[in-house]
Amino acid sequence: MTTQGVSTHWLRHTTLTWVERNHGYAIARAYAGHTTTSSDTGTTAAYTQAGIPEIATALATLTNEPHPLATNTNH
Repeated sequence: MTTQGVSTHWLRHTTLTWVERNHGYAIARAYAGHTTTSSDTGTTAAYTQAGIPEIATALATLTNEPHPLATNTNH
């Protein structure tokens, strides 16, 4: 895939950008598996946390497939 300029890092970056733009920063951070630490870039990160239902909803929206833990029943 590198001959086409696509790497796993590019796929991760593109996916997380899409999740952030469509579902918000907290959900993108959780989707990426990042945790809140004292070294986070802003205080707001400590107050904005996503749960499993929000992450599942982002995945269902991204893949257009249903997910049993998604909060949105349209997928």
